[in-house]
Amino acid sequence: MTAAKSGSLKKDISLLGVFAIALGTTISSIFFLPGMAFKEVGPALMVSYLLAALVVAPPLLCKSELATAMPKAGGVYFYLDRAFGPLAGAVAGLGSWISLTLKTSFVLVGSGYYIALFVDDAPITLIAIGLAIVFGFINMLGVGKTAKMQNVLVIGVVVLLSWFIIQGGTEINTSHFDEFMGAGTYNILSMTGIVLVSYMGLTKVASVAEEVRSPERNIPLGIILALIAAVLLYMGGVAVMIGTIPAEELAASDTPAALSAQYFAGRNGMIVISIAAIASFLSAANAGILSASRYPMAMSRDHMVPAMFRKLGRFGTPVMAIIVTVVLVAIQIVLLDPLVIAKYAGTTKLLLFGMLCAALIVMRESKLDSYDPGFKAPFYPWLPSIGLLGCIACMVLLGWIPILFTVGLILLSLVWFRLYAARRVRREGAIYHLFSRLGRQPYDPLDVELRGIIKEKGLRPADPFDEIIARAHVLEAEHSESFREIAKRVSDDLSEETGVPADQFHQQFLEGTRVGATPVMGGVALPHLRMNGLQRPYLVLVRCMNGLDIQVGHGTGASTHEEHVYAMFFMASPDEDPTQHLRLLASLASAVEQDGFMNSWQAATSPAEIKASLLRNDRSLTLSIDSHGPCREWVGKRLFEIDLPDEVLVALVYSQDQRHIPTGKTILREDDHLIVIGDPAGIAALREQLDIEIV
Repeated sequence: MTAAKSGSLKKDISLLGVFAIALGTTISSIFFLPGMAFKEVGPALMVSYLLAALVVAPPLLCKSELATAMPKAGGVYFYLDRAFGPLAGAVAGLGSWISLTLKTSFVLVGSGYYIALFVDDAPITLIAIGLAIVFGFINMLGVGKTAKMQNVLVIGVVVLLSWFIIQGGTEINTSHFDEFMGAGTYNILSMTGIVLVSYMGLTKVASVAEEVRSPERNIPLGIILALIAAVLLYMGGVAVMIGTIPAEELAASDTPAALSAQYFAGRNGMIVISIAAIASFLSAANAGILSASRYPMAMSRDHMVPAMFRKLGRFGTPVMAIIVTVVLVAIQIVLLDPLVIAKYAGTTKLLLFGMLCAALIVMRESKLDSYDPGFKAPFYPWLPSIGLLGCIACMVLLGWIPILFTVGLILLSLVWFRLYAARRVRREGAIYHLFSRLGRQPYDPLDVELRGIIKEKGLRPADPFDEIIARAHVLEAEHSESFREIAKRVSDDLSEETGVPADQFHQQFLEGTRVGATPVMGGVALPHLRMNGLQRPYLVLVRCMNGLDIQVGHGTGASTHEEHVYAMFFMASPDEDPTQHLRLLASLASAVEQDGFMNSWQAATSPAEIKASLLRNDRSLTLSIDSHGPCREWVGKRLFEIDLPDEVLVALVYSQDQRHIPTGKTILREDDHLIVIGDPAGIAALREQLDIEIV
């Protein structure tokens, strides 16, 4: 099933793409903010940048965990809505939208100042507003940067900034750093909240998490690498600006990077850095309008704002959301001073960062089995707690006006929710699962949604999906057997293999089906359980050629309905790893949903063929030992004598209808059937070695 047909977004953003998006929308501030910030704190500005990185690091790690658990479009809005419920979602959605428009306003004003270097008496405000309108039209037409264009752009800007730092570093006058802390500790700490706007772009990756390949690896790694690169570029770049420009000129400059380059590389250096700055600003502004406009669209899909914001125009873009976003950006450009914009953007982002840290705590403490992050923020609960306290402290240091702005934003969100969204939204957050530990009923639909996300994410490399299928027992149901009788046979089989009394398996399989815990889809039932004492997951496949009617419960088991099935997959897993159990169960469900599964299942003539209908072609291979077939040279050989590609394993041998877990000394005989598993590269190499085509 293609992404387009399923309605999901195509996963085409690599690790480099994640890094480029995060860094590319972050480093633009280095060309504009240092001058006005230096005016307030002097050379200790470097301390403020370093402290801002330390403040933002815990929320970024928390956000990385949330993004790998819920790689969905919507970013902060989605996470906070699902953690705290739609009321917090209203604050998060509006706050994210405001913070992104503020950052976009900031970079558009910055681009105006750099364009003015080449145009005499250029009207900065009109240039910034004009660019906002242009990018609004571009977004309406669906003309955006591809990931490859963003990669090239970021690499180019990083190369030029690296030249700026290396070349300018040789011209630094150390006397410019005299009286390093002269501005006072309080002012330096206050500036931390302002320069935090420089790191805001690092969080934009979460809004495209649904489109990232291997999100559990690439999102946290890309964000961490981008944070490290941003800190190095900001610290190095600011040091060069301070060290090469006299203090009075730097404090008065709106184009500090260009001025610094002119000092150590002449007019040509100034032109090169100015072009890099303009490209960086325009890229960040375009991405800012693109990202910001998606928040009202995402909220509209959840019925938090009117339906007009989710309606797509002729080119498949949310026209009304883009128009309103551009109007808000233009108003901010007209009414606010750039430093005020930075303060308001900083305080809004600090609010959201603090809420993210709290959301991580809620998701962890909710004890939801379906909360399955591929990356876990370290040092829990200390790291999110420190992140939350750090954000609160920075908000306090920014002063009472930005705090009032934040309070006003929260009140506006609450009023909007009560007047408009409350009667349209029936959804709660993970915090209700936390309350359930105090006797309150948990919110089950969230668990259902998270299980759906697990299914979308798929297996992790270490999950033994192919292995448990290869090792599974296969039973044929008799025509007259009931579900209870089949479950008893399965339980006896599992008891013999695990040493656990059969009654324990039997009771849980029956109870799970009675209360509605057994998924049924496409003529297949998946009874499952978790149990202490199991060493690994076990699977028993039951084929019902004539079909079987089973009674499946609804939640409490008070009522049931009848389902007709042709297959049952009984799975038992260790109790210690509930998320792996859910991933394996979701992958079985996905295998059932593949086109042609039931035909292959019913047409299979051997246990090996039955398993082959479930196994993934790229990671498994079912082979017959035949003196006239591809494996003819294997007849009579022991397994250790066969040259198999790396990362390929013969998981099971069927010999005379008996299943054997092979060893290196196992002799392969005529008419044996093998199930081979391995990584895609190894299986592809074995197919090529045996000259077998993929069917």
